[in-house]
Amino acid sequence: MNKADHKKGETPGPENGTGSSAPGPEKKEGPKKEGPVEVDAAELEALRQQAAKAQERWDRLLRQQAEFENIRKRLERERVEFQRYANEDIIADLLGVLDDLERSVEAAQNKQENFEAFLKGIQMILAHLYELLKKRGVAPIEAKGRPFDPSRHEALLQTETSEHEDGTVLEELQKGYRINDRVLRTAKVRVAKKVDK
Repeated sequence: MNKADHKKGETPGPENGTGSSAPGPEKKEGPKKEGPVEVDAAELEALRQQAAKAQERWDRLLRQQAEFENIRKRLERERVEFQRYANEDIIADLLGVLDDLERSVEAAQNKQENFEAFLKGIQMILAHLYELLKKRGVAPIEAKGRPFDPSRHEALLQTETSEHEDGTVLEELQKGYRINDRVLRTAKVRVAKKVDK
């Protein structure tokens, strides 16, 4: 290699024997430090008002959240209280029936042999109980002699007969009840299956 091969001002490099034209390691600049920001009085006042409004809204939000939590706790207490005493009025009505039954049992235990009076007392208790249920919207489901209705009747037995139409309820094995328009308990029934003579 002669001097002509070298360009003026270049020094031999490690790889190609010439002066390195690649830059050296870059210098990283740190974050620029900004000086104080100048704000005029009107802008400063606007910023203060915005900060005051934001603080007021935050305080209001915290108050509303606390009020909501208090309402939620109060409603939960009321719900629990309602569940504990929801049946209080019907139980109070049933206490009268209970009193009558206790008197009847006491009369039977004392061996009072007036069967007619005892039966009349039981019939009065039953009438009282029916009246109580009626007042609450509870009524028996009519079944015997009616067409079988699977939404109100449950067929436990089926009897072949030529005297009744197919699906007619022949016998009520257990009385069914409804409360207003909703079935409370289906009637257990025996149903006719028509056969030719």
